[in-house]
Amino acid sequence: MRYDIRHITRFDYGNAVKFARCNLRLKPIDWPGQRLEDYSLAVEPSGRAMPARAEAGLAHVTRLVVDQPVRRLTIESRARLTVDRLVPVPDASDPTLADVARMARASTDISAAGPAAYLYPSPLIPLDRAIADYCAADLSPDRNALEAGIALARRIQEDFAFDPAATLVDTPPHEAFRHRRGVCQDFAQIMITGLRAAGLPAAYASGYIRTIPPPGQPRLVGADATHAWVLLWCGPARGWVGVDPTNGIWMAGDHVIVAIGRDYAEIAPVDGVVLGSGAQSMEVSVDVAPIEEAAIANEDCAAPVLAPHS
Repeated sequence: MRYDIRHITRFDYGNAVKFARCNLRLKPIDWPGQRLEDYSLAVEPSGRAMPARAEAGLAHVTRLVVDQPVRRLTIESRARLTVDRLVPVPDASDPTLADVARMARASTDISAAGPAAYLYPSPLIPLDRAIADYCAADLSPDRNALEAGIALARRIQEDFAFDPAATLVDTPPHEAFRHRRGVCQDFAQIMITGLRAAGLPAAYASGYIRTIPPPGQPRLVGADATHAWVLLWCGPARGWVGVDPTNGIWMAGDHVIVAIGRDYAEIAPVDGVVLGSGAQSMEVSVDVAPIEEAAIANEDCAAPVLAPHS
């Protein structure tokens, strides 16, 4: 499947901001099963954009500097990708969780994609005994690694309610766990907490998922949002396998990875500092369109109406 992706972030400031310095992680990485074909970035008003080194995780980082007074800043990212990723099928030859833990500890791969960096707690995903005990029910050491991963993802999907009003971006995993409510970031962090507590390498994946409307209903342009899920390292033969605890499914052809890290702090789409006073608001709109649908939309309608991020 080929996708056109449009990601718009708008900042409105109560008073003019004199200076802004931001890190943008909006350009999707190349990863097994997906290939970036084209990418563009537009900023209004214009600023100075330059490549920067990712301090952690796997991400394309652009440093944006705006050194003129602004009341509104709009960042528009466009990408075209091909995603050719099959649904994983557990096999009798897959390693057990005990095998995975042992191979991860023995791995000498110290790259950003190596398992060692994802074995231990991170600033936003600390160890938690209650979460570890909850996840342990699916993580018997002698269990097939892929079977265990999808079983835990599906149990989280069944036991937790999706509620955008329940948490904020900085809500710690234990709070979402206690209330059994949250959004994709919360469910991914809860699952990662449990996997790492069991000695397993687990990474935080950020990107997009194609949403499929009900039969007979058109896909809403701009109604999609960024998504988060989990990558579980399953040994050198299988590598990283994606599971989505929000939906209880595997990462496959509907998922597009933008960045991978230990937690959200390493791969936030936009972060940085601004110099100014007064309140600010942010609005995000994401559109993930299969190429065939995008071509039809361009023929049949005028400029799309963007729905606010919820």
